[in-house]
Amino acid sequence: MSHRIDALRSPLLITWQLTRDCDLACLHCCTDSAPGKRLPDELTREEALRLADDIVANEVPYVMLAGGEPLVAPHFFEVAESLGSRGVQLKIETNGQRFDAAIAQRLAKLPIRSIQISLDGDTEEVYAKQRPGGSLARAHEACHAVREAGLPLEITFAPTRINLHEARAVIDRARSFGAFRFNSGRLMRVGTAARHWNKVAPAEDAWVAFRTLLREAASQTGMEMCFEPFSLEEALASSLGDPPATLLVLPNGWVKVAAALPQACADLRRESLAEAWGAYQRAWHEATMAAAVRDAVADESRHARANVWQLLPLVNA
Repeated sequence: MSHRIDALRSPLLITWQLTRDCDLACLHCCTDSAPGKRLPDELTREEALRLADDIVANEVPYVMLAGGEPLVAPHFFEVAESLGSRGVQLKIETNGQRFDAAIAQRLAKLPIRSIQISLDGDTEEVYAKQRPGGSLARAHEACHAVREAGLPLEITFAPTRINLHEARAVIDRARSFGAFRFNSGRLMRVGTAARHWNKVAPAEDAWVAFRTLLREAASQTGMEMCFEPFSLEEALASSLGDPPATLLVLPNGWVKVAAALPQACADLRRESLAEAWGAYQRAWHEATMAAAVRDAVADESRHARANVWQLLPLVNA
């Protein structure tokens, strides 16, 4: 069976996790990021800039810079400006703790598609409980800095047992800030969240109510509500028939086949982006990958191993 991605010479989006390091230790973090958790084999500045050159050469139109916290990476601006100055559209995913007016103004010189800021609560008490070390006031200031610089703002909300009762208030807050999109969905059982699952996972009936709330909010105009597919299982099941035209690049340069699975299909230290894209296309035709997806759809607890990365033998096929 052919896929739509088979006809593409390069991905339409690269999600690039610059680092595992972060300035917060969030209980729901899907990447296992936290202060001081930079990986020993993360791409160096020189390697990251070479990858940026390869992205431009392959005419990838859109890159999301993420982490960890991307602003913690010392070469963040060099990478962003290397890409943006040559026409690559950018999305920056940040917790907002370091994001101020000066950063917003610097990024406003680049082709920014959006700045995505996490608001996981509408009170300091709830926000700080889910994001230890974080300040909701600073996150709000970051949202204002984004809009004052004329940049598009997205808000993301990771629902847990800790903050789900404030979901409606966060949606209203996002609207008041002028966000054009609100991202959410069922909590992913990946990374730090998987380790704290009994503390952070809401009861099953809470998801029904939350999905209803999101649908009601979507009926209002002025802000896009992005919450489908609602769960990792739904996203993975959809990917079997129509894999996304997206490469997820890990901090060490490995390329994941799917965020919720441990398998990686390429190593960008040894292979070009074009070779990595070919490996990704082939991976979605492999029986072993199809079986891994079906197993993960059937048992969400398997997502807990998503960050135990495995480089597939088909990498050089």
